[in-house]
Order: sequence, then C-alpha cells, then structure tokens
Amino acid sequence: MSQLVIKNLHATVADKEILKGISLTVNSGEIHTIMGPNGSGKSTLCHVLMGHPKYTITSGTIELDGVSITEMAPDQRAQLGLFLSFQYPQEIPGVKYASFLRQAKNALLAAAGKPAVKIPEFIKTLKEKIKLLKFPENFLERAVNEGFSGGEKKRAEILQMAIFEPKFAILDETDSGLDVDALKTVAKGANTIAKELQCGVLLITHYQRILNYIKPDFVHIMSDGRIVKTGTMDLVEEVEASGYEKFIIEVTA
Repeated sequence: MSQLVIKNLHATVADKEILKGISLTVNSGEIHTIMGPNGSGKSTLCHVLMGHPKYTITSGTIELDGVSITEMAPDQRAQLGLFLSFQYPQEIPGVKYASFLRQAKNALLAAAGKPAVKIPEFIKTLKEKIKLLKFPENFLERAVNEGFSGGEKKRAEILQMAIFEPKFAILDETDSGLDVDALKTVAKGANTIAKELQCGVLLITHYQRILNYIKPDFVHIMSDGRIVKTGTMDLVEEVEASGYEKFIIEVTA
C-alpha cells in the first residue's frame, strides 16, 4: 500500500501565508475530497504538493511512501508517482498528443529503471483509454490542448492519468467549466481509472455535482488555509444546504 502524508504544511506565495498547517494522509485506493470557498487555499495546496516554484514551503513536510518530497522538483515528484490534473491545462502548439503521451510515459519508465514501452503496445493501450473518454482516434493527432474545448481539455487530463499510472492523483477542480455530459464522461473516466490503478485521489471541488459520480471516502472542508472539518458525504450535503459560512464562523469563533 502506498501513502501520501502531509504534516503541518505551511506555505507562502509572494511572502503571504496561504497554507496554515495542513495535515492529511491519503492511502492507496482512497478518494479524499477537499471543498471550500474561493481563496481558502485549495488550488495552492495542489501546486505546493506538486512543487510549483512560485510557492514556498515555510514549515511542515510532504512524504510519499516514507520518502520526503518536500524539496524535490516537480519532475522528481512525478517520477515517484504523483500526478496533477490542472484546473487550466496549457496548450503546447506543434506537439502531437500521442507523441507527448508516449514521450512522457517513457520518461517515467526510464526514471524507474524500466524499458521504454513498445509502440504497438502503447497504441493498443491508448486506443482502449480514448474509448473510455469518448475521444475519436484522430484526436491523438492534434496538438496538445490546442483548440480543445473545455471538456476536451479536462478529458485529456484524465487520459494522462490513465497512461501515466500514478500512485496518487490530484484533481484540481476537474469539474469546472463542464456541461452535464462532459462532467459525466470525465467523472466516469476518473472513477474507472482510479479503481483500476488503486491510486489515491485528492479531488478539489466547489460543488457536489461531480460527487454524484465520484463517491469520496473522506470529505474535508478547507477555510483560510486550514482543514476545518472532516467527514463523509453527509458533510457535502450540509454544505449544499447551508454553504460554507457556518464552517468559516466555526474556525474563527
């Protein structure tokens, strides 16, 4: 079993403290949802976990399978099994999606001391996964995210998760900007892939709607850079009924 352990994590951006003591443990196969109002630090947590250079960890640690990744570069964290699905995926003009996926997969394999994936095997796997995410085969010939719709970008992020096979997947507002049909496809894909891989998932969201399709084992409410309450789906329903104000009052009272 793999384990991602965050201990008393504090982090700043531009000398402003955003994370103020986050502690959280995610095990293989578990789905943890983090909810909270805008500005509570949810996306900052994602970036800090992945090693974005804009953010500075001032205290606390991040460990993956007992190894501290607190000071590692993003590529080193990825090589150890950490994956981030971006809230706003970037375009890479001129780079075909299939080539991007194969090169990135082979880089992960090389870091693990494993041989590169053979092209026929890779294409077979790729065709299986794009069917799950309802992509046409010619999608793979397009440049990475160039001209993609919002739904295509989010489905493409989940396709990366399927190909890279991480130990832990951080999904940063994967549901944002999606219509109902795209949301169902993205959620079904993420759910299926997470179960196949038995990877731990940290799902960041504002709303309940994606949780109708991806059922979390734990729900955490975040406010002012802290986790202020932990529960199950009952907590999500409480948020839907009364909003976040109650939890903000509770933590500041």
